[in-house]
Amino acid sequence: MSSQAERPAPGLRERKKAKTRAAIQRHALRLFREQGYDATTVEQIAGAAEISPSTFFRYFPTKEDVVLYDAFDPLLFATFAAQPAELSPIQAIRRSVHTVFGKLTAEELREQWERAVLVLSVPELRMRMLDATVTVSQQLAALVAERVGRRADEIAVQALVGAVLGALIAVVATDAVRSMEDYLARMDASLACLEAGLPL
Repeated sequence: MSSQAERPAPGLRERKKAKTRAAIQRHALRLFREQGYDATTVEQIAGAAEISPSTFFRYFPTKEDVVLYDAFDPLLFATFAAQPAELSPIQAIRRSVHTVFGKLTAEELREQWERAVLVLSVPELRMRMLDATVTVSQQLAALVAERVGRRADEIAVQALVGAVLGALIAVVATDAVRSMEDYLARMDASLACLEAGLPL
């Protein structure tokens, strides 16, 4: 079975779908910023994106999903899998984050920060994010296990993944973070602390 990094690039249809999905999310985030999350309807988002509500639901099952969708998770996973074997899991994660987010424009970084703030501020989104975190944890555990030649269900693998995700969540939840650039810098510093054995 080929790794994520070895899989062929997406075809035209997949690229067009990804572009439409990103446009819907971009319009949704703008409306949420202007009107508030609760006051914005799916119909308004669809209208802004120049699609029908039924098309919206083909891309996102609910209004919550348009916020929770993260286009960068697959890129991060693929980039992680492609890192040199001599890197430790945390080193590979840090380099993957730098690689993926280092290519984003200031506008794209702002949109990602808006999305993160929205998830933290809306109770139903916070609850759904917990489910999403479980899925991400499972995916990352499988990648880490493959890298170190262990099983994904081994406690050492699960502990490392839990520590990484916990550190990232703790960073975004603090009032000291005011932008995506600030979050990325603090996230890297947090992972560096983990890599050093959490010296205090």
